[in-house]
Amino acid sequence: MKISDIYREKNQTLSFEIFPPKKDDELRNIDETLSVLCELKPDFISVTFGAGGSANCNRTIELARKIRRDYGVEPVAHLTCLHYDKREIDAFAKELEYEGIENILALRGDANVNVPAKDVFRYSSDLISYLKEKHDFCFLGACYPESHPESADRITDIKSLKKKTDAGAKVLLSQMCFDNDIFFKFSESCRIAGIEAPVIPGIMPVIKASQIRRMVDMCGVAFPDRFRRIIDRYENDPEALFDAGMSYALSQVIDLIAGGALGIHLYTMNKPRVAERICEGLKNIYDPATGLEAC
Repeated sequence: MKISDIYREKNQTLSFEIFPPKKDDELRNIDETLSVLCELKPDFISVTFGAGGSANCNRTIELARKIRRDYGVEPVAHLTCLHYDKREIDAFAKELEYEGIENILALRGDANVNVPAKDVFRYSSDLISYLKEKHDFCFLGACYPESHPESADRITDIKSLKKKTDAGAKVLLSQMCFDNDIFFKFSESCRIAGIEAPVIPGIMPVIKASQIRRMVDMCGVAFPDRFRRIIDRYENDPEALFDAGMSYALSQVIDLIAGGALGIHLYTMNKPRVAERICEGLKNIYDPATGLEAC
């Protein structure tokens, strides 16, 4: 089922993101996480894609196939384009089509000093435009509530996002955001710019201080004072940090839904324990038939 059709049927959605393990034996162990996530019957699960080399794409496709075949949940395969030419993209698309995977999160991909860019597809909008002429995929796009790190300013970033939706992106999934006010202001800016695609906030639970600080520095994401106090107080107590981080994430979710967000996209980091706590916290506010509802 195409993700755009799901958003026409439901007011609010729940989705998760996982990544393909690097080792084949770890890929078999992903079932522990998937079995927990799929108990909640999410609307879709997205599978990330590594830069450079067909093995990365093969693992993405393999995991997306498992989600669809073994769990009956709609997968969304990430597909980057910066390091690939048309022949390679055609091969990936053919394989996705063969596996019955209808939904692609189209991404430019991060620059990689070890893998030269081929400069055939400079932006994700180029990838969408190219594939749309040949295939009947539903395309999703990424967005950045605090602007893409390489963007000159917020206005330029919104214009680029409008170009992406004009190319064919039907749903937008946001980079992780820890400040709901920033997300709501960004969502309003999208509406003013004429972007009609649903804008879905991305939520990442905090479970390790060093990891989250590194990601915040890389992505340029704001560190709210309340969030910073949690990290500073509990960073040397892993169990307390896990509990506090999960509570912060769940409070974000409830506030976003109450504020009218059209769904929630949760970054699970492939941790079964994170998945279990998420499901426990959402079970009273999520109905697979109707979507999320505020408490």
